Amino acid sequence: MATSSKVHLTPAYQPQFSLPGISTESAEKASELLQKNHEDFHIFFNRSGFHNHIVHHLLTLYALKATPAELQKGYDENASYQRPPEKVDEKVVEDMANAETYKKYLGKERYYHDYLVFFQNEMDKKGWQEVLNEYVFKGDERADDMLVRMYAGFLHPIIHLGFGVEFEQPAIIAEALAQAAVHEVWMGKLFYPAEEQAKITENVHKSIVQLLDDIRNNEPLKASPHWDDGNKIRDGVLKRAPEQMLKYASQFQVTEEDLERRTAEMINATAYFTGAAQHPPHQVKFDFFYMHCINSSIFFPSFLRQTWLSPANKIRLLEWKVRADLALYASRGSADLLLDEITSYKPKAGTDAPLDNVFARARRFPDDGHTSKFIRALANGEKVCRKWEGEDGFVIKGDMWKLLGHMVIDSVEAGYPHWVRNAGMEEAWKDVPLRTASKM
Repeated sequence: MATSSKVHLTPAYQPQFSLPGISTESAEKASELLQKNHEDFHIFFNRSGFHNHIVHHLLTLYALKATPAELQKGYDENASYQRPPEKVDEKVVEDMANAETYKKYLGKERYYHDYLVFFQNEMDKKGWQEVLNEYVFKGDERADDMLVRMYAGFLHPIIHLGFGVEFEQPAIIAEALAQAAVHEVWMGKLFYPAEEQAKITENVHKSIVQLLDDIRNNEPLKASPHWDDGNKIRDGVLKRAPEQMLKYASQFQVTEEDLERRTAEMINATAYFTGAAQHPPHQVKFDFFYMHCINSSIFFPSFLRQTWLSPANKIRLLEWKVRADLALYASRGSADLLLDEITSYKPKAGTDAPLDNVFARARRFPDDGHTSKFIRALANGEKVCRKWEGEDGFVIKGDMWKLLGHMVIDSVEAGYPHWVRNAGMEEAWKDVPLRTASKM
């Protein structure tokens, strides 16, 4: 049984997207390796806040029907550079039970394991659903602060939370809460004002794709991130063009009646702007930051299914997600979106190669899980968006989903750089090789 300190997967359980035929042996191996990661490693693999992706990688491989050997290989490729945990200070854990002293440890990575133990203790007493409602979704100052932190670090905490909720693993949910607690809170400068402005802004019913176009066509906003900015949202977009960003962010609004459709629209839009941000004649590559928008999208249908989560909080989760996506899009230079780069793509494995070919290659690809997460999110997108295919705001449709999957695996297998960073800026593409004449 899965608990706040024990990972336990069973092949009978169906996550949001998985391939049929997961074996008991794979479930046991994935559980063993996830438990080892939980006990042996920090959530950051260095002192600069770079994230440990082992949980993301292993759960994705597992969902894509990886064998025990493939799971072990994925773990081994990333275990060698991880940090050991900090020693837990029981006095600090006790302090965290007090709402006032809880706050003084926020945003400081050295307290990650103290927060982990604290949230495990809370889950043992209350259950993971009640802990999430109290510490993330209650709507008071402490919970709102934690919800902002969930979207920090290029969405890593909420990705981690999504995996925990999707696979119903309290230990991973505890990791996500502790991870969020030690992230920064500056994204609140986007979320809180956008939320207030939305209350007084007439809902113009724009699709996310229209908002992307508006952002790209707003010259001050498009120019607001600079190549040498340390953080292109915080130091670029929110510093040089905050009013323009808030204008578009506040225009994305969700009602309870259209929550399911808007969730699918978000998934479709992230696949669109991540996939279409290409730069011919350079080889196909995907923006590393945009990719996190599609990789995190897979968890929002899971959030919708949670009966313990109120409709108001489901709406807020989605509105903040899209507002973060829009800011991320702007922060990379509002890349031109070339749909024909997707529709005219010729896969390396051949036009008729099935997605099973892509899944198998993703399971073997030696990285930290970004590739396999991307491909699983695309496969989920095809499933979720089929219901609304052809409607306004749903640009990716039909065979485009499969073509995107081939584009992803072909692009990383083509060699370095595996990803570009800041796809809307010319400097990002200087080290990307040109296409051969036959592919131009």
